[in-house]
Amino acid sequence: MSTEYTAQQIEAAVAEQRDFFRSRATLDTAYRREMLRRLADALDRWEQPLCDALAADLHKSREEAYMTELSIVRDEIRYHLRHLRGWARPQRRRTPLKMFPSRSRIVVEPLGVALIVSPWNYPVQLLLNPLVAAVSAGCTAVLKPSPHTPHVSETLAQMISRTFDRRYITVIEGGREVNTMLFEQRYDIIFFTGSPSLGRVVMQAAARHLTPVVLELGGKSPCIVDRDADIRIAARRIAWGKTLNAGQTCIAPDYLLIHRSVKQRFVEEFAAAIRQMHGDDPQQSPHYVRMVDDAAFRRVVSYLDQGRAAVGGRSCTDDRYIEPTLLDDVAADAAVMREEIFGPVLPMIGFDDIAQAVRFIAGRERPLALYYFGRPAAGREVVRQTSSGGACINDTIMHIANHRLPFGGVGNSGMGAYHGRTGFEAFSHRRAVVTTPTAFDLPFRYMPYRMFRWVKKIL
Repeated sequence: MSTEYTAQQIEAAVAEQRDFFRSRATLDTAYRREMLRRLADALDRWEQPLCDALAADLHKSREEAYMTELSIVRDEIRYHLRHLRGWARPQRRRTPLKMFPSRSRIVVEPLGVALIVSPWNYPVQLLLNPLVAAVSAGCTAVLKPSPHTPHVSETLAQMISRTFDRRYITVIEGGREVNTMLFEQRYDIIFFTGSPSLGRVVMQAAARHLTPVVLELGGKSPCIVDRDADIRIAARRIAWGKTLNAGQTCIAPDYLLIHRSVKQRFVEEFAAAIRQMHGDDPQQSPHYVRMVDDAAFRRVVSYLDQGRAAVGGRSCTDDRYIEPTLLDDVAADAAVMREEIFGPVLPMIGFDDIAQAVRFIAGRERPLALYYFGRPAAGREVVRQTSSGGACINDTIMHIANHRLPFGGVGNSGMGAYHGRTGFEAFSHRRAVVTTPTAFDLPFRYMPYRMFRWVKKIL
């Protein structure tokens, strides 16, 4: 597909978007609301084709496709439609006495032309959710879906082209060569979801034009199970968070730090939770996703040899299937503990004191998510002593589901955030405006600064 686009075609597409933005059509909030409603209608019409495409690329069931992809975008649209007018309204700010008789306010304006680059693991949600924020803010958007999910990419391209003017929103498909050509263009914001290594490439490209970026990256999200945790609930929620999308989730628990006194019981409860959710043979479950491609399968399978499978451990090359696996006897410096797994393998390391777990986490790159199971007060203290993009106490994944909470990384796991108002603001510029009347003009600010001794008292 990359051969379908030349550098000239991509340059022309971006130029069309810039001309459309300069027409000022997107500044009207009524227009933005209409476009959001149009996107919602398109999701309704294209629900079945999108679910079919997700099944073809990822073996994702209709239920999981709806819950983790379509429903999240629908909820985001509804939330923006309810609040957009208020977010876009100019905001008055108090003006200090030294500026009398001026008045101050903040005007919120769109940044302009946005490039949104999405990954393959949640190819619908992670392309369209940022688009909702861009449309709400009044931007135009060039959308770049992942080539690793070709059926989804093609379906999204058809949906968008039949719903919106290409000068306003357009999809450009292709591989790495297309990405390179896209990053050579100038945008007003780049929104990228992917790995930290690719995030660095995006930042380098953006630096040429001083383009602001939102980077939603990943990393190794730790999960702590303390001695006083409800082990059955902890095992069930961790098993769900780790096997959702077969672990191909940027905020999936990536490694487990567990108090040695509850380790054996956790292993038993984890195995029971897997059976409850996926049956005795998860390979036969209609709700168990597969690795996205052969390279991903080989990479994740290689981790199985870096410890002892306390639960699971089987795989099938022909089906790109990897059984949900709890890995014990893992070295802290093994590759499975250094690299983001992005698969259904969960290595675990025991600890005797929570301070050990905190030091282990603090000594590594700051993760996209952190999970703690135990007393809420102890969980809040762990959160206070560590840093992560987001966190859950006695749960996994669910912080992404609240539109009123920002979602984003910190340090190596990303920069910037979105969802709800935070997403609207990510694609907006907050412009300071001071209005000063001309009916009278106080002389004190002008040279040669007469009465300075008196003026100094109010400054």
